[in-house]
Amino acid sequence: MTPPYLPVVIRPVRSLMGHEEFARRSGLHPELVRRFVALGLLSAVRSADGALWFTTTQLADVARLQRLRAALPLNYAALGLVCDLLDRITELETALRLRGRTAPERPRPTTPRPTPDPEERSERWTSTA
Repeated sequence: MTPPYLPVVIRPVRSLMGHEEFARRSGLHPELVRRFVALGLLSAVRSADGALWFTTTQLADVARLQRLRAALPLNYAALGLVCDLLDRITELETALRLRGRTAPERPRPTTPRPTPDPEERSERWTSTA
């Protein structure tokens, strides 16, 4: 009796790539990739022999670093801070979108604020006492 389906060979997905292949795919020099790891801009998995291994999703991280480096006159150490801040902004914007307007708005005051007299303000700031 034949099986009702065709046998399928499942190949393991190669999710990690070596240091040299990652450098080639990202268009960076291998030494610059090592520098990114040393600065903490990229995370890498180290094997027992000390070789660096990267995921394919980190290619997008490298492309982001290259775009920021080309657009902003910053060194690589400062790019780490900029990336952290951009990630934090994205998290906060996402939280705001998910939360919506569940928090009540403060009512605006019905009486207008008194505006200071321009002469009083100028005397206050220019007095020498």
